[in-house]
Amino acid sequence: MLDTNTSIILLSSITLLVFIRKVVAFWQAIWSIQNHPGYRTIFYQAGAIGNILPPIRGIALGRNHTFINKHKVYSEVGWDIYGAISFWPQATASLMLADASAIKEVTSSRARFPKPVEQYGALLVFGRNIVASEGDEWKKYRKISAPAFSERNNKLVWDETVKIMNGLFDNVWGKQEQVTTDHCVEITLPIALFVIGVAGFGRSISWEEDSAIPPGHKLSFKDALHIVSTGVIAKIIVPDWAMGMTSHLREIRLAFSELQRYMSEMIRDRQASEKVERFDLFSSLLDANNEDGDDSALTESELIGNIFIFLLAGHETTAHTLCFTFGMLALYRDEQEWLYQHIRSVIPDGRVPKYEEMQLFTHSMAVFYETLRMFPPAAIIPKCSAEDTTLVAGNQHGERKTIPVPKGTHVVIDGSGLHYNPRYWEDPHAFRPSRFLGDWPRDAFVPFSAGARACLGRRFFETEGIAILTMLVSKYRISVKEEPQFANETFEARKERILRARPGITLTPIRMPLVFTRRD
Repeated sequence: MLDTNTSIILLSSITLLVFIRKVVAFWQAIWSIQNHPGYRTIFYQAGAIGNILPPIRGIALGRNHTFINKHKVYSEVGWDIYGAISFWPQATASLMLADASAIKEVTSSRARFPKPVEQYGALLVFGRNIVASEGDEWKKYRKISAPAFSERNNKLVWDETVKIMNGLFDNVWGKQEQVTTDHCVEITLPIALFVIGVAGFGRSISWEEDSAIPPGHKLSFKDALHIVSTGVIAKIIVPDWAMGMTSHLREIRLAFSELQRYMSEMIRDRQASEKVERFDLFSSLLDANNEDGDDSALTESELIGNIFIFLLAGHETTAHTLCFTFGMLALYRDEQEWLYQHIRSVIPDGRVPKYEEMQLFTHSMAVFYETLRMFPPAAIIPKCSAEDTTLVAGNQHGERKTIPVPKGTHVVIDGSGLHYNPRYWEDPHAFRPSRFLGDWPRDAFVPFSAGARACLGRRFFETEGIAILTMLVSKYRISVKEEPQFANETFEARKERILRARPGITLTPIRMPLVFTRRD
């Protein structure tokens, strides 16, 4: 047996050897991109520790660092691509991109820059799906999913959104002159949930309480959908064995089980019943799957997995983007009046807007796009290099620099860095919706990603968002809720307070207290 001193020496030698190997690997990572300027940190930016720690120079970049920093780091390093090299848990080289040309090259070259699907394993809650797949599997999912996002589905989205908004005005807000909320998502989340319920699943959900629980179930469809949509982060983070530890976690576990049972029943009912023309996503997905034959047809798990992804993306993205939109309009009253006057010019009699008129609401779209520019739902879009290649970085001086991109390098599209890049956007920190009325740099706008992997549901999302925004602004003024403890704050302090956000599945507003006042 080894004595104590020998054991200590052996252990110390092994530890030192491991440390030296990691240091060597770290320097190799730095020089693999020719020491291109940027960050050098101990902890990997997307790792568990790197996400928990606050920003500490040389230690960790901090959570939500891309949205917080925006284009600042690129300006400091002098290029619209910077390197981020981390030491632990293994040496990792990442390239952060805010250069529109480089991003276009990455999104146009799926073979060279595939999606790192291993980072999306948490989204396989119900089954394999289009977001967490690549290659032939992704092509199969896209082929079957794409037809669901049709013009007829878009019209259904608009018409049902109009009904839901009228229900809010007539049955919830009623004759109140003012409606006050401590957090705007309390309004936008239910709206988005009801829309995805009917246009996504073909199940109408109303503002009135409807908690009827059918035989064989423990929750209503409405409650299951609501709990799943708000509890998905907990389901992703908490291991299965721990989901029974608190009443809240048990409720989330039950809701996921119930929603899966509802979707399985819907699949069997639709397959067994006589075919009826429906335009919701669930029905369209089933129809496309049945028409595709046995070889490439999706399993029940894959069908449920993909419709869950549409629920997740459609519900939270819409709710949070609208919340930021209403917050910006509350802060910038002149822009709100500009939008209102344009809506009045399209529908001067105050009637309900029609889907066929959506293209006329150019100012609504401009406000929506400006919000997406300033608050991109996905702050980063990860890719990886499948081969040794290069990317060209530009800067504000018109200079160009070729950067080596070795196989295995993490290549990250930085939406916030791009959207606040003064090379493409004049005065990028200003809320200026009119910038989207003329020519604007489309390659420098990636809230829906870009290329072949761009969001399939973009039109669904835009249709729903424009209908909600147009109807609400046409009937109500939006203002920030006055609170005594903030009576003496400056405009900039107020802006910073109500627009604070944290990362989640999408960028999430923390607290946005607003008042909606009925127009005369």
